[in-house]
Amino acid sequence: MALDLAFELMMLLTGGCALLVSAWLFWRARRRRSMKALAGFGIMMALWCSGHVSVFYGWERLGKMLILANPLMPTFFLDFAIGFVNQGAGHRPWLDHLARRRGLFYLAALLVLVVSLAMGGGDIIAFGPFSHYFVFSGAGWFNIAYTIGIGVLAHALLLWGWRVHRGNRRRSIAAMFAAGAWGLWLATSFIFPSLGLYWYPWPMLLLPSYVVLLVYGVVRYQMLEVNAWANRALLWILMTALVMGLIALLSSMAAQFGMQALANVPKWQLWLYSMLLLMLALVLYQPVSKLVERLIYPGSRLNERLLDTWLNRLAEARHWNELSAAAEQLLVRQMGQPVRVLLLLDGDRPSHTEEIEGPCVLCRHQHLGWQSRLQGFEDVTPGLRLAAEVFASLLTTRCSLLERSLQLAEAERKRLSEQHLVELGGLSAAMAHELRNPLNIISMASAGLEPERKVMIQTQLKRADRLISDMLAYSGNIGVQRQSIPLKAMLESLRPQFDWQHTRFECALPEHTRICADAYRLQQVLVNLIDNALAFVRNRPDGVIRIENGARPGVVLVHNNGPEVAQDMLDHLFRPFVGKRSGGSGLGLSIVRRIMDAHGGRIRHRSDLGWPVTFELFFPEDSSC
Repeated sequence: MALDLAFELMMLLTGGCALLVSAWLFWRARRRRSMKALAGFGIMMALWCSGHVSVFYGWERLGKMLILANPLMPTFFLDFAIGFVNQGAGHRPWLDHLARRRGLFYLAALLVLVVSLAMGGGDIIAFGPFSHYFVFSGAGWFNIAYTIGIGVLAHALLLWGWRVHRGNRRRSIAAMFAAGAWGLWLATSFIFPSLGLYWYPWPMLLLPSYVVLLVYGVVRYQMLEVNAWANRALLWILMTALVMGLIALLSSMAAQFGMQALANVPKWQLWLYSMLLLMLALVLYQPVSKLVERLIYPGSRLNERLLDTWLNRLAEARHWNELSAAAEQLLVRQMGQPVRVLLLLDGDRPSHTEEIEGPCVLCRHQHLGWQSRLQGFEDVTPGLRLAAEVFASLLTTRCSLLERSLQLAEAERKRLSEQHLVELGGLSAAMAHELRNPLNIISMASAGLEPERKVMIQTQLKRADRLISDMLAYSGNIGVQRQSIPLKAMLESLRPQFDWQHTRFECALPEHTRICADAYRLQQVLVNLIDNALAFVRNRPDGVIRIENGARPGVVLVHNNGPEVAQDMLDHLFRPFVGKRSGGSGLGLSIVRRIMDAHGGRIRHRSDLGWPVTFELFFPEDSSC
C-alpha cells in the first residue's frame, strides 16, 4: 500500500472514530455539560483530520481552514476540564468564575483562526510520498503556539484536580494524562516537515487510538457499561493482529507449497479482507449467539429486563413468607407450571420434600451462607431449567440481603427497647424519691396511735419502703468497689434480720471462704435470694435453705427445698415483674442479676444438684482483692 494512501486512511479512520465517540457522548450525557465539551473536542478532531484529507485531494483552501482551526480542540478540552474538576472536593469559586467566562476562550480561539487565515498561516508542499502536505508558516506558528498554550493550561488544571480529588475521578485524570502523553508523541511527527525535517510521520498512523483512549480514560469510571464495549474492542484488536500475523506468515510461505496465486496477492489486500471478516464476525456475534442460545435453551427468554423485574419484585418482600410467595409467583409465571419455593433457616428441616410433586427450589441457610438447589427438575426443558437456576441464584442473594435487613431491624428494636427501659428507669427513680416524702409523714403521724394500729401501719410502711428500695436498686446505676469479704461472717451477721419461722438455715461454708465483691451489693444479693427462698419454704415443717461453695473458686450455691420453678418461667426468670410470690416487688431476682453483671459475674438457676431450686453465683477473681 502506498504510504500517502495509508496516511489518508488513518486520517479518515481517526475522523470516523472521533465522530462516533462524540455522537455516543452526546447521547449518553445529555445533562452533563463537561461530557458535551468532550464530545465537541472529538468533533474538532474529526474536522482537523478532514482538513488533511482535503489537502490530500487538492482542496487547499478548505484544508487550510480546517487545520488552522486546531485552537478550538484544546479550547473544548479546557471547557471539559473545568467542568470535570469543579465537582465534589474540587469545587472552587474561582472555577465557577472561570466556567462563566468560558465563552471568552472560544472567542479567542476563533480570533486566532481568523488571524491565521488572513495572514497566511500555512503552505502546501510536496515531499516524499506526498504530493500535497500542509506545513505551518508565518502566523501559523502563533496558531500552534496558542494551541499548545491552551492545552498546557487544560492539563495544568487537571493536574490540580488530581491533587484534590480521590477515587475514580482521580483515576480518570491519571488516564487522561497518559492519553495526553500518547497524543503529544503522535502529533509531534506532524510538525516535523514544518521544521524542515522531511520525515514520514509514522506515529500519525496510530492517531485513531488517541481519541478513543482519551474518551475511554474519562468515561471508564463514570459510565461502567463502556467497559463491556472496551472488552469487545480489545478482543477484536488482538484477533486482528493475530490474523494479520498469520496471513503474513502464510503469504510468505505460500510459494514454497505451490500456492503461487496466493503468494501474488498483495499483503495489504489480504489484511484488508481479514479485517472486514473480523468486523463482520463482531457485528454478527450477538445475533448469532442469541440464535444459538434459543436453539440450545428453547423457552428460556432471559434478558436484562426480565432480571430487573425479578430483582425489583423480590426486593419488595419484607418477611420470609412474603419472599417465598413472591418467588413462587415469579417462577410460575416464567415456567407456566406450579413450582414450590422453600426457604430453610438455621435449624429448619424440609418436611417431606421427597414427596413434593413437581419442581421445587430449596434455599437453605448454611454456615457458608445461603445455598440453593433445584429438586424435581428432571423432566423440565433445558431452557426452563436454566431460567430456574438463574432465578435461584438471584433468590439466594436476596435471602442474604433480607436476613441482614431483619438483623438490623431487630438490633434497632432492641436499642429502642433499651432506651425505653432507661427512660422508664429514670422515671421510676424520680417517683420513688417523691413517694418517700409522704411515707415519712405517715410514719410520724402514726406515732400517737394505739399499738395495734401503729404496728399495722408500720408493717405496711416497711413493705412500701422495701418496694421503693427495690425500684431504686433496679433503675439506678450500679457501681461496685471490690474487696475481699469473709462470706460466712457476713451471712451470720444477716441471720437475725430474717423471720425464719421454723425454716432451717444451713451455712456449709468454711471459715476461710472469701469473695471478691462490693460488700453492700453482695449483701443485697444474699438478702434477696434468702428472702425469695423464705417466701416459698417458710412455715413448712421441713423447710431448708442451704448455702455452700461450688466446685470452683468464686462459686456460691444457694439451695432451698421449695417447689420447683415452672418450665414456662425458666426463660424469663430474671426479668422484672415475673415473680409469683405474694408480697414481693417482682424485682428481687432482676436486681440480683444486675448486681452480678456489674461484677462481671453471672447467676443461673439449676435443678440438677439434688435440690428443687438452686441459684449458682459466680464471682470472678480480681487481683485488686
